[in-house]
Amino acid sequence: MVRRTVSAVARLYVFVVGLAGVLLLMGLLSSPAFAQVSSGKPIRIIIPFGPAGSADVIARILQQPLGQALKQNIIIENRPGAGSNLGTAAVAHAEPDGSTLLITTSAFVANPGLYKNLPYDPVKDFAPIADLAVAPNIIATLPNSELKSLRNVIARAKADPEKLNYASPGNGTTPQLTMELFKLRAGINITNIAYGGGGPATQALLSGTVDLLCASLPNVQEQVLAGTMKGLAMTSRERWSELPDVPTFVELGFRDIVLDTGHFLLAPAGTPPDVIERLAKATKDVLAQDTVKARLRQVGYAPIAGGPEVLKERIAKEVAFFKELVASAKIPQIE
Repeated sequence: MVRRTVSAVARLYVFVVGLAGVLLLMGLLSSPAFAQVSSGKPIRIIIPFGPAGSADVIARILQQPLGQALKQNIIIENRPGAGSNLGTAAVAHAEPDGSTLLITTSAFVANPGLYKNLPYDPVKDFAPIADLAVAPNIIATLPNSELKSLRNVIARAKADPEKLNYASPGNGTTPQLTMELFKLRAGINITNIAYGGGGPATQALLSGTVDLLCASLPNVQEQVLAGTMKGLAMTSRERWSELPDVPTFVELGFRDIVLDTGHFLLAPAGTPPDVIERLAKATKDVLAQDTVKARLRQVGYAPIAGGPEVLKERIAKEVAFFKELVASAKIPQIE
């Protein structure tokens, strides 16, 4: 009798433990972290620029290894328009479940100063995940140009304030804002010829249409290495190892011109903290892979792998910085 009672109790114990395990598993499966990050549901990364731009290049370098780390398919969707505001707003208003993310550039922190009315708030409408990588900006010219150095540029601009011009990837891009900061600090004027991206701006210099080019390094690194362009100054704090002959603005006496093009991974505000944590960890692990670091460096990017708090601080700091720069340079805001 006692044995039968003990046996019945044991079976009941096993049943209760098993039921608890099932309920626990069901709870995990229904939680946002498991359902949206660890299930088979694809993650859609929106790029608010066209194909082959810097954000698109970084996204495609990360696509496969990040998908493997998360055990999910990652779909990249280019949604350009309105200076990146179209695609950025789409993510801001997406379901905050971790299935829709944004990879963007420093346009994200520059646009609040450039546009009077944005369809999103860069702080309130987004949850930072990772500061991915940076690319310094570079001023370049043709090898046969009489502008052999930044000092030559300043002297020529002061001697003839209306003559010099430069190509930029577009108004409001960090290369254009780099030149505006340089012009303020040097007390000179150089006319901006804005093109629709780094590629057209680069071709404008190569064809001799403009005197100078200011672009993100990935657009011109191969040309400088090949000798078809000459780099005059870079916005990195230290010389770029792949281009050791190109000086920095800092060493040329412009200590506050350290202005790179950042690349950020963000989710809509309200995304559960555990989802953000898993995405951030997976991204950090992928950026630590030697093959990924080598691919990024090869095309002109320096991996950062800063987490949510690092990116949050950067966004707040740079939104304020670019607002002040736009006001100081008297750049008209876009309606």
